[in-house]
Amino acid sequence: MDDFLWKCPYKKYFGIECLGCGAQTALLELLKGHFDKAFQTYPAIYTLILLAIVGLIYFLTKKKKYQKLILPLIFLNVLIIFVQYFLH
Repeated sequence: MDDFLWKCPYKKYFGIECLGCGAQTALLELLKGHFDKAFQTYPAIYTLILLAIVGLIYFLTKKKKYQKLILPLIFLNVLIIFVQYFLH
C-alpha cells in the first residue's frame, strides 16, 4: 500500500518537507491500527480527523452548534501543525 502514497512535490523540488508531509503515512498507520505510530508520524492526524467529522456533520445537518466548533478546530490544527513542523 505504501507504493500508492502521493509523493510531495514540495519535498521533491525544494528538498524540504512541507507542513503536510507525513499526513498520508500517519493515516495509513492509523488504518493499520498503529495509533501511536500515526501520532508520532503526524501529531495533527487525530484533530484533522475530528475536524473532518465535525465539518461533514455540519455540512449534512447545517446545525449552528457544529459550525461553532469548526473555527476553533482549524486554529488547533494549524497550531499543532506549525509546532510539529518547527520542532521536527
